[in-house]
Amino acid sequence: MFVRIVKMSFHEENIQAFLDNFELMKSHIRNAPGNRFLELYQDKNNKCIFFTYSYWETEADLENYRQSALFDEVWTFTKKLFNDKPEAWSVDKLVSLE
Repeated sequence: MFVRIVKMSFHEENIQAFLDNFELMKSHIRNAPGNRFLELYQDKNNKCIFFTYSYWETEADLENYRQSALFDEVWTFTKKLFNDKPEAWSVDKLVSLE
């Protein structure tokens, strides 16, 4: 399993549209094959910056999601709201204190 972190920055006037769409789509994303976890965070100092953290079983699961109609729908809507280029990282969790 690995963690996918995506940083997105929105025009302030588009934040509510993003949040509304995320609310509609989050359960679909969370139920994509191989997805085990999904959370959304907002930067404390810049309210226009958001991060998603998702846990994926395999890289193939993430790639299958990225090639799906669901991703196309989510990303087509979301990318129109950005004020900066999104960034993404796939990382391995090394230590957990759970």
